[in-house]
Amino acid sequence: MKHSIVLLPGDGIGPEIVEQARLVLVAIAERFGHEFTFSSQQIGGIAIDETGDPLPQATVDACRSASAILLGAVGGPKWDDPSAKTRPEAGLLRIRKELGLFANLRPIKLFDQLADASPLRADIVKGTDILFFRELTGGIYFGESGSSGEGEDETAFQSMTYSRSEVKRIVRMAAQAARGRSNRLTSVDKANVLEPSRLWRRVAAEVMAEEFPDVNYDVVLVDAMAMHLINRPADFDVVVTGNMFGDILTDEASMLPGSLGMLPSASLGESGPGLYEPIHGSAPDIAGKGVANPLATILAAAMMLRHSMSLNEEADLIEAAVAEVLADGLRTSDLARGDSESAVGTEAMGAAVVAKIAK
Repeated sequence: MKHSIVLLPGDGIGPEIVEQARLVLVAIAERFGHEFTFSSQQIGGIAIDETGDPLPQATVDACRSASAILLGAVGGPKWDDPSAKTRPEAGLLRIRKELGLFANLRPIKLFDQLADASPLRADIVKGTDILFFRELTGGIYFGESGSSGEGEDETAFQSMTYSRSEVKRIVRMAAQAARGRSNRLTSVDKANVLEPSRLWRRVAAEVMAEEFPDVNYDVVLVDAMAMHLINRPADFDVVVTGNMFGDILTDEASMLPGSLGMLPSASLGESGPGLYEPIHGSAPDIAGKGVANPLATILAAAMMLRHSMSLNEEADLIEAAVAEVLADGLRTSDLARGDSESAVGTEAMGAAVVAKIAK
């Protein structure tokens, strides 16, 4: 099977972790007889330095024609000048818009081998395996906004707007994913207070009743969900919610596994290539030192195989390989919990995953 993959290494540790994910994909291709072709394009700060644009047109064109896109990270203190005409993060926002990516998928999975890394008790977080679907292009972040007045009379506003079509498409995508997992879907809203949430709840209920009656469906208010993630996270499977609620809840949930270095994400549209990346940043303080954790990016590559190429067996193998290297006791410095002398580097961790795939 042939697939073209665009690599967007970006800034900071991006090039190091993307390279390890590429080597894992090469190992998958060799084992299963696939043909993956890779091209590397610029985005973020390095693109600003080279072209003056955080998302050059050549990058957009390459991404549009690809099977999928693997991103490292963008940004860093070098480009933090508030008076700058553009910032690296603008490239990430634009590529999402250019490709019509409206759904952000963020799996929150606790590897049993890392239960002691969680800030919560092991008995609370054990078994946690949640797939969040966050609506990415609507809601309050994109609503009409403004301010007026001065001094004590100054006011500001930002409107939250959702359409039926926006709710339908994200709920459908989440429900389809639930069918492939434990057949459970939870919708999170604030329908007791917010009018857009009332629309969200009505439309979501219609979609589930008419198109997915076989899926076990429930609704939770966002404030209750914030509590449930702390006291019973293992009770949830697939969760779908709006832009702002998803932003907050996934950041809260990201702490459950104990390290951002373990968490991948995906941004998908109705058609075309998906964008896959780790949720952590560019970590400029450790860039070039060979100590960054590549596992989130490697797991993002697994998501890419599953969601953009329907290569489920291959994705499962990558995830199993990651679990095996953790079971073997390998830890990068972010996972070593004070025992930095025993930590392995970026390349060693990537090579260990490759070895598990190739065996």
